Amino acid sequence: MSFKSSYLQGVYDSVCKRDPDQPEFLQAVHEVLESLEPVVEKRPDLVAAGVIDRIVEPERMIAFRVSWVDDAGKVQVNRGYRIQFNSAIGPYKGGLRLHPSVNLSVIKFLGFEQVFKNSLTSLPMGGAKGGSDFDPKGKSDMEIMRFCQSFMTELAKHIGPDTDVPAGDIGVGAREIGYLFGQYKRLHNEYTGILTGKGLTYGGSLVRTQATGYGLLYFTEEMMRCMKNDSVKGKTIVVSGSGNVAIYAVEKAMELGGKVVAMSDSNGYVYDPNGINLDVVKEIKEVKRGRIKEYVEQVPGATYTEGCRGIWSIPCDIALPCATQNEINGEEAALLVKNGVKVVAEGANMPSTPEAIAVYQQNKILYGPAKAANAGGVATSGLEMSQNSMRYAWTFEEVDAKLKNIMVNIFHNAYNASKEYGDEGNLVMGANVAGFLKVAEAMKAQGVAY
Repeated sequence: MSFKSSYLQGVYDSVCKRDPDQPEFLQAVHEVLESLEPVVEKRPDLVAAGVIDRIVEPERMIAFRVSWVDDAGKVQVNRGYRIQFNSAIGPYKGGLRLHPSVNLSVIKFLGFEQVFKNSLTSLPMGGAKGGSDFDPKGKSDMEIMRFCQSFMTELAKHIGPDTDVPAGDIGVGAREIGYLFGQYKRLHNEYTGILTGKGLTYGGSLVRTQATGYGLLYFTEEMMRCMKNDSVKGKTIVVSGSGNVAIYAVEKAMELGGKVVAMSDSNGYVYDPNGINLDVVKEIKEVKRGRIKEYVEQVPGATYTEGCRGIWSIPCDIALPCATQNEINGEEAALLVKNGVKVVAEGANMPSTPEAIAVYQQNKILYGPAKAANAGGVATSGLEMSQNSMRYAWTFEEVDAKLKNIMVNIFHNAYNASKEYGDEGNLVMGANVAGFLKVAEAMKAQGVAY
């Protein structure tokens, strides 16, 4: 865990001392700082300006109580967060996550990653993240509405179309965004693009639902084309998760000629050697809000296995982790390699542990890290912000073309940075460096008081 640069070691030690109880955040910081070793050598001006010292500390951390009343009339209390990490290149931008695992460490790691991911899109967006340990599963629509209204009552004090524009994340879909938007509008008496991921009837963008999954495949296809003269066509693919990102990654993978044989949720995974029937998955997950095990009741030949992590034992050419952080460890990465995986691209945020990433790199696996490969969601959120500002809506084809162009450019920016800074093809380093440099130049230009 040590660095060659004594300066970077000092920065990391300082973060560890300040936040010793935040493992996810420390993991994210370590990965980025590790990538910045060659930058420190070539850019002493950024060191002198204290950019790296500042970039690892959020500009603002907001934590608050969320009180709401359940259907039985009982008062429930959750904790809400908004971490406004960096606004050097634009208004804060990043999702809201509703999940029992949410805590300060998770939200800070996500916000930190968002800074570099948003920078990579080339759109003018800073980095932020937020959410609550509220669990939408098993709650009625009315309970979710009351929670969202209470959450937004506090959050609304800290956000605005030119300050901070949240979006959805795990546990926050169209239903939740609608309730949150309605409460903001009620409180501020204004109709503004304060949230992205909105419904099409009230300012949402076409392709936003599909964006992260589609973007993941656009990135993967370009990575395979440029680095291996290959493509998704004809490849066997395993996709973890069965939420929004996973479903539309599967849809685009199939459009590109790939064969997806497995998907999962937090309970277990399904394996369908004939190729996943996506219509069945959409019905279970998007219509019925059910569990993935219901798939085998409708599709002959498919099998269900309890325990979601076992999905990485299925042989495949391409693995697309689209569920949650740290879902692939070193042993599971080694099993993927043993079973013939050639490509890993991340749809979830930080789904691979450092040990897993080391396995990919040691075995020359094509690896698309999350902050580059899954940036399609926030990129299309940025496009939604643009449409809201113009009071205009682009067609599906127009937004999809812009998304594809952004993802192709993200790959090339990351690849070119890896080449310029001495480790050609290391997209972890390349994405971190490319994302960092844009933010760092803006921070330096705006002075230390910033």
